[in-house]
Amino acid sequence: MKQKDRNKKLAGSEGFEAYYSNLFGQRWQSIKEAFALESDYAEWKAGGEKSYFLDSGSVRAAVSLPLENAVDILDLCAAPGGKTLVLASNMSPDANLLSNERSPERKNRLANTVKDCLPLEIQERVTVICKDGAQMCLKNEEKFDAILLDAPCSSERHVLADPKYLSEWSPSRIKTLSMAQWALLSSAWRMLRPNGYLLYSTCALSPDENDNVVAKLLKKFDDAKVLKPKISLNYKNFTESDLPEYEKTEFGAHVLPDKAAGAGPLYFSLLQKIPLSH
Repeated sequence: MKQKDRNKKLAGSEGFEAYYSNLFGQRWQSIKEAFALESDYAEWKAGGEKSYFLDSGSVRAAVSLPLENAVDILDLCAAPGGKTLVLASNMSPDANLLSNERSPERKNRLANTVKDCLPLEIQERVTVICKDGAQMCLKNEEKFDAILLDAPCSSERHVLADPKYLSEWSPSRIKTLSMAQWALLSSAWRMLRPNGYLLYSTCALSPDENDNVVAKLLKKFDDAKVLKPKISLNYKNFTESDLPEYEKTEFGAHVLPDKAAGAGPLYFSLLQKIPLSH
């Protein structure tokens, strides 16, 4: 069977089921059952007029990006803004956060999140912009001490909940997204200063959007090093929620809802740019 015909056969709800059953085996059923339940949301109180609710797995990822000594911080794909709030709440008083979103509509939502949920003195150090993150490296080489890249992804939890998206699903979507994720990750890496930290995350299940994208970075850049993600930022002053445990992957961590009380899915990998000796 030709690849094109195979992909066509795998399309839609039946293809979706076959693809993820192949990935997770018998566990796929318990993951789907966890998807049907409500996500484990954490209420993040950053000191602004409103609280913000985001998946506790997203908090677990964001608090793994070390910000100690970070003056210039970038949230590359920042809308709707939950992780921006986590970073802004924890950055040093002399630090600045650049929050970028390519979509003008989502950028407006991001700006409103910053305005509504952060105190004025922190808002003043957060700049919201609307750029193509894959192209930003052309004018921002080695400009940031810490970067969070929560890349656009398959978001299977939402696909499964929407009959229209489920009927349109195909493996080629994963391939297209992984190419976009690589473009963003390689751009982010070029914008990271030596000794800086980068956290790559998605809410996808497939290794093609997670570990395999990180593997490509490690193969291309000799100065990339994977670190074990630990909780690096304070969170207990901002939320009463407990953060979920993760499962170790080859290059990162995965929070999966069937074993994390409904949190996730959330994949994240922490990388550091190691200066190369010449």
